[in-house]
Amino acid sequence: MTAHTATATRVRTGGPQEDGPKIVEHVMGWILVAVVAMLVTRLGLL
Repeated sequence: MTAHTATATRVRTGGPQEDGPKIVEHVMGWILVAVVAMLVTRLGLL
């Protein structure tokens, strides 16, 4: 069995799509960074 056949028979498990909108992931990532930064400063951990 070659590597190509092994990957071709794999079943998708509902993870992130390869052709989805990248801007949404980028914006959500920065929102998460901002929320974590606010929590760190509010709790006085920095």
